[in-house]
Amino acid sequence: MTPEVMPMLDAGGPPNSLRSTLATARYIRFGPLQVDQQRQEVTRNGARLKLQGKVYQVLLALLEKPGEVVTREELRQRLWPADTHVNYDANVNTTVNKLRQALGDSSDKPLYIETVPRRGYCFVMQPEMSEHPAAPGAAAFALPASENSNVAPQDAKTDPSGSGFWITLGVIGLILAGMLLGAGITKLWILHAMPGSPSF
Repeated sequence: MTPEVMPMLDAGGPPNSLRSTLATARYIRFGPLQVDQQRQEVTRNGARLKLQGKVYQVLLALLEKPGEVVTREELRQRLWPADTHVNYDANVNTTVNKLRQALGDSSDKPLYIETVPRRGYCFVMQPEMSEHPAAPGAAAFALPASENSNVAPQDAKTDPSGSGFWITLGVIGLILAGMLLGAGITKLWILHAMPGSPSF
């Protein structure tokens, strides 16, 4: 963790201080994702994700309370004014599902957002805040182990421990062995044929 990056959860700090710290930080990072609060955009490894207004607001609400339950009522109050007449339950479900889809998350095996039955949702990853954007390529190291195992090394062509190196070396060895075997058989054939040749 670099000095300018601070974990969001302050030990013993009240939620209000966390919310004020969240409001002052420009970047919030979790896994390969980064929230730029000034531009109100979310990126994954530098590629921008399309999050509509309410979907973005749900993400911020969850980031304000990592590890804690954000109730459905809290989300309703944040997303819709008191005089709005909509089916809140269906709209909260739809909005959270859109957020999960955008983040590449799943309700069955959550990486970021866990459903707490009959209560609400919980952001399960510990985000970090910073005043500086993530360095290019740094996000790959922040991936969960299940995702990180699918990332191919960028310099596999130059890595001598890579399987491609050993396959190439094996093919060259077989070619050389074939050439030596052919030369040996030819020499034996010539030597075998010479004693039987007629003498003058």
